Amino acid sequence: MRRRPGPLHWLWYAFGGRLPQAYRGWVLHDATCRTWRLRHLVRSFVQVSLLAIPIVVFIPGPLWVRLVALLLGWLVALQYSLFIMDGSVEHRVRAAGYPPGTADRVRDAATGPGRAEAAARYAARYRT
Repeated sequence: MRRRPGPLHWLWYAFGGRLPQAYRGWVLHDATCRTWRLRHLVRSFVQVSLLAIPIVVFIPGPLWVRLVALLLGWLVALQYSLFIMDGSVEHRVRAAGYPPGTADRVRDAATGPGRAEAAARYAARYRT
């Protein structure tokens, strides 16, 4: 049974906090479902957004300069987030109490047959 965290728990989780054991199943689902990459990017976007609001409000200067700087900062932050995505998600799963490598194993088990079929189609088309 997966129990979904409320908004405050999710915000805590998005900023790297550990959720209570009651959400352990949801953390594994979050790290292994079909949209796990998108979920990681949303968490990263939320982290940067909460830091961006004070910058836009309190930094002096033309609004367009602040917004362009914010956009460029978002792009760099999201790119960096892509670079560390696998390790970050694996860390979240370990923090929930699962052994190392669990997220990769669950994702591989779910997508393994489809990848094997795709590899066979590719070999039949391009290797013969």
